[in-house]
Amino acid sequence: MSRRETPEINAGSMADIAFLLLIFFLVTTTMDVDTGISRKLPEKQDPNIKPPILKEKNVFEVNVNRRNEILVEGDTYMQIADLREATIKFIDNGGGVDENGEECTWCGGKKDPASSDHPKKAIISLQSDRGTSYGTYIAVQNELVGAYTDLRNKLSEKLYGISYTQLLKDAKNSSNQSLKDKIANIKKKYPQIISEAEPTK
Repeated sequence: MSRRETPEINAGSMADIAFLLLIFFLVTTTMDVDTGISRKLPEKQDPNIKPPILKEKNVFEVNVNRRNEILVEGDTYMQIADLREATIKFIDNGGGVDENGEECTWCGGKKDPASSDHPKKAIISLQSDRGTSYGTYIAVQNELVGAYTDLRNKLSEKLYGISYTQLLKDAKNSSNQSLKDKIANIKKKYPQIISEAEPTK
């Protein structure tokens, strides 16, 4: 009696099907892309250059501790919501003159002799702790940069009838030199000077 052979399944096309499925999933699957924060870091300073002598009143100290508490000027605890306004008051004080002896005629501050002399001399010093949460650190940075943006927007509206933010958007899509000159003028009047110290341990 002859033995009946077991029919085999032709698996030759299985590899093709697996390959096609793999390509299908690779093409249709979306990959999460990590996005970061666009932040221009300060350039490395020449070690031979002597740091300028600063008046204490021209430095606005902001310290964030490991408990995410914000200490301003060494003696005032502040909420993030109040930080921008305090920074604007400091930068826009206009209580003195710049390095060329010129007054800040565009400043709208109280001209307090105990606060910053001029926006060109006003320095924001930010120091955090290694235990500071990333969210708090970014929120504080955002408020400090936002203070400069608010001041630049206000001055740009006054001088050109358009916000500084809009000038930047328009300049991206245009090669108009006039727009670039306006942006440079606003930046010159309110230069963004933020110093970030090494985090404390």
